[in-house]
Amino acid sequence: MGETMDIKSLVTQIFRKVDIPILVIILFLLSLFVLAAFTTISIPGLISDSLVRIGMNGVLVLAMLPTIRAGIGPNFGLPVGIIGGLLGMLIVMENQIMGPIGFFVAVVISIGFNLIFGWIYAWLLDKVRGQEMMVETYVGYSIVAFMSIMWLVLPFRNPEMVWAIGGVGLRYTLTLQGYFDKVLNNFLRFRIFGDLYFPTGLILFFALMCFIVYLFFKTRAGLSIDLVGQNEMYAISSGIKPRAARRNAVILSTVLAGIGIIVYAQSYGFVQLYQAPLFMTFPAVASILIGGASIRRATITNVVMGTVIFQTLLTVALPVLSQVTRGDITEVMRLIVSNGMILYALTRAPKEAN
Repeated sequence: MGETMDIKSLVTQIFRKVDIPILVIILFLLSLFVLAAFTTISIPGLISDSLVRIGMNGVLVLAMLPTIRAGIGPNFGLPVGIIGGLLGMLIVMENQIMGPIGFFVAVVISIGFNLIFGWIYAWLLDKVRGQEMMVETYVGYSIVAFMSIMWLVLPFRNPEMVWAIGGVGLRYTLTLQGYFDKVLNNFLRFRIFGDLYFPTGLILFFALMCFIVYLFFKTRAGLSIDLVGQNEMYAISSGIKPRAARRNAVILSTVLAGIGIIVYAQSYGFVQLYQAPLFMTFPAVASILIGGASIRRATITNVVMGTVIFQTLLTVALPVLSQVTRGDITEVMRLIVSNGMILYALTRAPKEAN
């Protein structure tokens, strides 16, 4: 009888620590792997593709962490930082800087742009305290619309980038082949278990970025962000300036978004302009929420777990469900999972506040 009570208490503790929707998603993911074992799909190949998607999306998810810890909520204005990253890549391509040097030069240029963009963005969010998430969404749409015009008038002249007819205006999609295509993916890459390729450089870069952010939150500036997010009045009494802390969080998030899109593009092999940045926000928000974060608290563990679960789910679902169903329902499932998790987190917030 005592052993039965111990098992029940253990199960109860697990359910308290792991949210039911997240548990359902994990069980669904495991069932997809079981289903894949009964098809002709290569499971090592699925794992290899999942590792690539985890690495290429991880830094974009990491960009959500600073604003959540500052009490602002998920950064729905992710396109602001993405634009800075795109400008960095375009300048590198215009000047024909190749290989790993081109990648790191693009990162440095994007950081320069996003320090400016992030400061302006933080100033705007400070003017709309309490409505940040709604305003962030509008800011994201606005800057993407504005840059859709700018991509047509900015003075880029590389024939590989501009329209063939007229030679003016950037194309919708630009290839990175010959520049820094897959420089992280192929760095120290090795093969195990047949079709399973481990993208060592990509995973190491994601781990490095997580470690840098972890160290930042051990500094005075990082601890100030944490304290403001937890209790602003106590932070003020401790001599911390909440505006400065929130500004630092927004700038850090914007810089990480710029680095994240460069990592994503080098892994994908293409730079996507115009409306493409709008489609990067919701998967990143959903990933960190699936990892167990709320709109007020998040950790590096939430970032890693969420990225692993969400990206693996999307990678495995397409080939497996196409084997057992007619038609492709992956996009529908992605929308249900991502938007469902965001809605769940928003409705869960009042309970956490009590």
